[in-house]
Amino acid sequence: MGDIKKGKKVFVQKCSQCHTVEEAGRHKVGPNLWGLFGRKTGQAAGYSYTQANIDKGIVWEEKTLMIYLENPKKYIPGTKMIFSGIRKKRERLDIIAYLKDATSPCK
Repeated sequence: MGDIKKGKKVFVQKCSQCHTVEEAGRHKVGPNLWGLFGRKTGQAAGYSYTQANIDKGIVWEEKTLMIYLENPKKYIPGTKMIFSGIRKKRERLDIIAYLKDATSPCK
């Protein structure tokens, strides 16, 4: 399990330029992440995804996010996400803990 506070710091540094996490938050370059866990790829309402993202068809959970966040373009070839990834496993665990806390209606 990751550290939520450390994960928030990583999110602010590496993700918040392109993503928001609050309920009914706006899309930026990337989609709003509210309700991320349990949602299929390419399904945030009102965001224009690549076909590759829509077709991936996986459900976002800890396991899939660990793989995706390490190297998004490798996990979903054709994604428009330009972020190169988070190589450090500890940072990925922390950001996933933060995302689970910040984007889930039941905390």
